[in-house]
Amino acid sequence: MSTTRRAFISAAVAALAAMAVTGCDGSAMGDGSTDTSTLTIGVLAPRTGPLAAIGTDMLDGLQLYIDQHGGKLGGHAVRVVVAEEGDGGATARASVDRLIKQEKASVIVGAASAPAVATAAGPTRDAQIPLIGVGGRPSTITDVSYMWHTSFDSRDYGKAVAAHVAKTVPGPVWVIGPDYQGGHDQISGFVDAFQAAGGKLANPGGKPVFTPYPATANFGPWLTQAKASGAKAVYAFYAGAPAVEFIRQYDQFGLHSTIPLYGPAFLTEGAALQGQGATATGVYTVANYSPDLPGPANEAFVKALTGRIKGVPNVYHLTAYDAGALLDKAIAAAGPNPTPQAINTAIATITTIDSPRGNWRFNSQHTPIQDWYLRQVTGDTPANTMVTKLATVGG
Repeated sequence: MSTTRRAFISAAVAALAAMAVTGCDGSAMGDGSTDTSTLTIGVLAPRTGPLAAIGTDMLDGLQLYIDQHGGKLGGHAVRVVVAEEGDGGATARASVDRLIKQEKASVIVGAASAPAVATAAGPTRDAQIPLIGVGGRPSTITDVSYMWHTSFDSRDYGKAVAAHVAKTVPGPVWVIGPDYQGGHDQISGFVDAFQAAGGKLANPGGKPVFTPYPATANFGPWLTQAKASGAKAVYAFYAGAPAVEFIRQYDQFGLHSTIPLYGPAFLTEGAALQGQGATATGVYTVANYSPDLPGPANEAFVKALTGRIKGVPNVYHLTAYDAGALLDKAIAAAGPNPTPQAINTAIATITTIDSPRGNWRFNSQHTPIQDWYLRQVTGDTPANTMVTKLATVGG
């Protein structure tokens, strides 16, 4: 990484100006206008619990795009209403129902977790309201007629890095993740592609380990297994508060010094990295975005966002920001009185999104075809820095 880019990221990390975010259930962002031309954008996001920081990142990214465009999307004033996704079950369902029936949302953006996306899929499809996903797309979704993700298919992370790990790690890899659909998708994406590339698992029986979800506080028993397995690397998926604990304990058990750790971006992303500090140094992650990507679009994005938040942009800031860009184009194309159905039809006509991560487009399953990168946590103030481009995945 060049001296100039390191200086740029260091300056971004030092930017501490805080953005005021109204994040409680049912809160509104934007200009609050309620005239008849105003469109309601519902946001399904975690505001409490282990993924709460991710919810804040989503809101910050979306709000930045809206503010940069005068509080409008596609020429229409927007009212953003935030609803709690909780653990993705009953709370998420109640929130989606309220956004559809009471708030009359034209579009719903969210959510952070795969269970919440799965919960929202049916009601939004039945109501013919576009759901713009900014987190993981679970593999269980089959009808995507009203679902679009500006983020990723959950299996894409592992697919993107598997061949690199198989080529560069001189031996078997021990694999672990949380026991829920998103965890299974993230891990299977890696395992399937890794084994296809000739890689071997160090886990007993050649099967990955899945830990209780949502909360596993003590990773000691599994880390002991990993240390004794003869593994030459570990691949792990965790996000939010569990990612903080996993990395801290990985360091406490002495694995950092002997066994390299790889995983999806969330392992060291955003607030998780702040909580991990130096214990995350050296960890490799695969991501569709890195804050030090070269180019004027990303430099402008990083500068604008770090003027509003504590820290530097991460994947969730980026995917929510791109949700704003997508809706800006679609709403403008949907005519003077855009209905949810017209917005959904317009999204299907958009061929390219100009993004800080680089231009991308939708595949037939409505997830991005995009570039993926290998990053490593480096520096006195730990930051995710790009190592190399890995692959273009999503086609």
